[in-house]
Parts: sequence; structure tokens; C-alpha cells
Amino acid sequence: MAAALQRRWFFAPGIIITAGCIISIISFGVRSSMGLFTHPISEAYQWNREVYGLAMAIQNLVWGIMQPIAGAMADRFGPAKVVATGAVIYALGTALMSFADTPALMYLAGGVLVGAGIATASFSIVMAAFGRLVPPEKRSWVFGLATSAGSLGQFIFAPLGQGFIAAFGWQNALFLMAAITLLMIPLALPLTAPVAREQATAKENAQIGMREAVRSALGHPSFVLLVLGFFVCGFQLAFVTIHLPAYLVEHGISEWLAASAIAIVGIFNVIGSYCAGIIGGKYRKRISLAMIYLLRSLFVILFLMTPVTPLSTVVFTASMGLLWLSTVPLTMGLVMVMFGTRYIATLYGFVFLSHQVGSFFGVWLGGKFHDLYGSYDPVWWMGVALGLFAALVHWPIREERAPAFAV
Repeated sequence: MAAALQRRWFFAPGIIITAGCIISIISFGVRSSMGLFTHPISEAYQWNREVYGLAMAIQNLVWGIMQPIAGAMADRFGPAKVVATGAVIYALGTALMSFADTPALMYLAGGVLVGAGIATASFSIVMAAFGRLVPPEKRSWVFGLATSAGSLGQFIFAPLGQGFIAAFGWQNALFLMAAITLLMIPLALPLTAPVAREQATAKENAQIGMREAVRSALGHPSFVLLVLGFFVCGFQLAFVTIHLPAYLVEHGISEWLAASAIAIVGIFNVIGSYCAGIIGGKYRKRISLAMIYLLRSLFVILFLMTPVTPLSTVVFTASMGLLWLSTVPLTMGLVMVMFGTRYIATLYGFVFLSHQVGSFFGVWLGGKFHDLYGSYDPVWWMGVALGLFAALVHWPIREERAPAFAV
């Protein structure tokens, strides 16, 4: 019976990886299109921007809070069931956004439900499944592939969502997005492959319970440093994503180029994430992460110290795109090196929670400081300082198996 299961065509490694990458494209892509609905929804209900913005902030926090829970569910019940469940929740929240005519309902639909759906159907769950499928020497590469697929989703769904809104109206566009998220249910089928759930458990992992694994990881100094560093990643990315277009317009850049800035980040992110996966398989991941955070700070300094022009905008966004999610395959790889594959989704979930807390502060402080000082400059320089801090904290990380997880 087991041999027959192994021979099913959709359990072939290429099929599993392809299905997982398409899940990443849909999950991250639909989420990336949410900003397109800010204006039509706010205009339809005569809301100020704070209402929809708060819904998206709640979405980020719920995504972060739910990620360790979703990871624990994936480690216990398998990634396929979690992704399929997440797709249903994701679709329900997206569809309900079209009926959300009160702020409270929008917070529930676009904030809580969509946030929970993203967490349970995210590329983090897909990467955890990949980690159990592929041999150790190829894991960093496949993590980079899954991350770059998510970035490709950002690039694909931005124009697709705008096209849906223009052709069918924003409410029908949300229904179409909800329908697309349901495609993740059949795509999750290859993730039920026995090899993806059982291969690494016996050979690579210590016999340790989940509660003990979490307790030991949270007490491991290198894990704590990794968590602190990923907070910085979330802070920087969320601030740039939400506030860069407005910053550019304030400095005389056309609205078209300002709106295209994040798309430029997305397409270069495909390259950066994929290359980071390859680099992580050949060199020390902690050193690569330290260099990424250092380079981010240097690029921001150069951007702030030179006049804002169309050329400097393109150069800056392309440069940041190469470093954007390149931290993800390296961070996931470090978690796996230190703790093995058995509880990878759970433990990475705690790291990602830190990322989303950083995202919340990046978005909130950007708006708060701009209201107080009429400028984004204080938060730009805060991001620079945090980037230097992240580069420092990654340096002493021990890139080896934690004692409690030694086989």
C-alpha cells in the first residue's frame, strides 16, 4: 500500500515543488493586491483611510500571531490539511470584504479572517513541507525558490487585481480573488506525500516533544538573536511597502512611478530570493544575513543623501528588491540547521511572529512620526539604525545543531 502511494504521479518531487510554488504565488499575490482596494472601499462607504489601514494592520498582526499555531498544526497534522483549511478561511474573509459595510465587519473580514487564512496557507507552511522533502544540500535552494514564487505572486496579482477592479468593479474583484484562493485546495494534494511528512523525522531529528522543542528553542541564544533580527526585517519592509509611494510623491515623483515602485521591488525580489537560496547552500547563512541587513542600511543612507529623482527611485527600489525577501530562505535555513525538520513550521512561526510585530511598528510609526514632524525621515533613519543592529546580532549566531536537538 505504501509503495503504491509513493508511485502516485502527483507525489513526484517536481510536482510537489511546482504545486507548492503555485500556492506561494496565490497566497502572497492575493494578499499583495489588498492595497488596491483602499481607495474604492473607502470611497464607497465614505470612510477615512484609517479604517481600511487599521484592517490591514490587524491582518498583519493576526498573520503573525497565527503563524506559530498554523506551524504547529502543520507539524502535527501535515501541511496539506492546514493549507486547504487556510484556503477556505482566506476565501471566506476575502469574499466577506465585499459586504463589509461597517468598520467592525471590515476588521473581522479583512483583518482577522484574511490574516488567519494567510498564516495557514502561507509559503512558510509550503517551505516546511519542502524541508522534509528534499535532501539537506538542496534545502536552501528550494527555500529560495518558494520565496521567489511568492514574490512573483506580488508582481502578477498587482496588475491582475487592478484589471479585475476596472473590468468588474471592486466587489466582484474581491469575489474573483476569493475564488482564486480556493485553487490552493487541490494544489495542496501533492503535499500529502508520505516522503514530505516522514522522511526526515527518524534520521535527522531528536526524539523530543513539541512543548519541549518550543521551550528549548526559546531559551537558545542563537534563536533569540534570529528572532530579534527578523523583527528588523518586518519593520523595514512594512514601512517601505506602505509609506514609500507617499514619500516619493512628496518629493516630486509622479504618482505613476510612485505606484510602480513596489512592483519594481517585487520583480527584483524574485531574483534576490532565488539567489539567496543558492548562496545559503554554499556559504554561512548568518554571514549572508548580516550582509543583507548592512546593505539595506547603506542603500537607504545613499537614497536619503541624494536628490530624489526617477533614476534614484528606480535604482533604490531595484536594489532593495534584491534584498527584500532574501532574508526568508536564509532564516528558514538557520532554523532548520539549529533544530532539524520535525518542528520547523512551529519554530519558524515564532520567528515570523517577530517579523509581523516589526511590520506593525514600521507601518504605525511611519504614519505617527509623519503626523508629528511632517516628514518620514525619522523613521527612515530608525530603519537604518535597526539594520545595523540586525547585522550585528546575526554575527554571533552559532550555525550548528542546538544541544537539545542533537540526534
